[in-house]
Amino acid sequence: MTADAPKKVVLAYSGGLDTSIILKWLQVTYGCEVVTFTADLGQGEELGPAREKALLLGIKPENIFIDDLREEFCRDFVFPMFRANAEYEGLYLLGTSIARPLIAKRQIEIARQVGADAVCHGATGKGNDQVRFELGYYALEPDIKVIAPWREWSFRSREALIEFAEQNQIPISKDKRGEAPFSVDANLLHSSSEGKVLEDPWIEPPEYVHMRTISPEAAPDKATEIAIEFEKGDAVAIDGERLSPATLLTRLNELGKANGIGRLDLVENRFVGMKSRGVYETPGGTILIQAHRGIESITLDRGAAHLKDELMPRYAELIYNGFWFSPEREMLQALIDKSQENVSGTVRLKLYKGNVMVTGRKSPNSLYDQDLVTFEEGAVAYDHRDAAGFIKLNALRLRTLGKRRRKQGQ
Repeated sequence: MTADAPKKVVLAYSGGLDTSIILKWLQVTYGCEVVTFTADLGQGEELGPAREKALLLGIKPENIFIDDLREEFCRDFVFPMFRANAEYEGLYLLGTSIARPLIAKRQIEIARQVGADAVCHGATGKGNDQVRFELGYYALEPDIKVIAPWREWSFRSREALIEFAEQNQIPISKDKRGEAPFSVDANLLHSSSEGKVLEDPWIEPPEYVHMRTISPEAAPDKATEIAIEFEKGDAVAIDGERLSPATLLTRLNELGKANGIGRLDLVENRFVGMKSRGVYETPGGTILIQAHRGIESITLDRGAAHLKDELMPRYAELIYNGFWFSPEREMLQALIDKSQENVSGTVRLKLYKGNVMVTGRKSPNSLYDQDLVTFEEGAVAYDHRDAAGFIKLNALRLRTLGKRRRKQGQ
């Protein structure tokens, strides 16, 4: 043990085999006091066993933190991101990415509360999550010591981990003795599956991989119709019933699941440099982003809407890469939130066999003017003859270029 070894470590702890091994490894390697932190982000798992296993491994009751963060997750992270219509590489709704800054934030808060000098995560050395966690830690507590066991320990196989667990009386369920067919991360926004049976991007994912949706083929033959109400860019009600952010997303997840909505099979570019194949399920989020775009279509000015769309890939990339707490993300968020001041109203949608279809939208702040767009005669707000000068002015440079090409014989 070195002089700079940590004395007290806050571990992001799921209660599963890997983080239980990490917990014991921290105790054995550093002889330090370990504080466990388990975040309830709506992953759908019973979190009581995490407390029981932490106690079994010698953690003091006052050093076990299990926090329900579902409302904060949706209100302060998911909803601000959805105001931007954020999609990484045009498809991925960033379900894992957006959870990491909240976990990092709460870990640092607990470290301050208990006087810990280090934090620890269980992300591997090949993935994006190590970057996301650690950028969050350092942004919030610049001098914190970070322990990343997968980059430090000498274990080189699943068998070695199992052997360590057995030597230290860490309970191992039967299904953990063999390698898992794929790894899973889940929260209220989505589930993510990758690895093993999913590593060949040519092979279709087995149906058993999907846990948040039924297949579109198995979905009902009749469409489900709903209405979502927005206030300043955030969804606040479904079919007239006002709901909290987490309750609303839970309801949309149920509707999406029942209609086979939200499946994505994606080969993406990781921040660390490699390509990876992930199978994502984001039923409620898929409905929400279509509804949000629907209400924006009648409430956002063209210039504002197009600027948002130009900035969105940069915003999404910042979240994917772990820069939630960066000044540039906060600057973009301020711009995005300004754009949402009049994005209020109601969107009607049909959900049918994997599809989300906007069928109506209305808003007290609508910029849609039926008198302007009507094909009927009598509209006085628009004079068709004005279009001639507009077109000629816009064509001026094209005509000039055309004359030059003609002179050059092109």
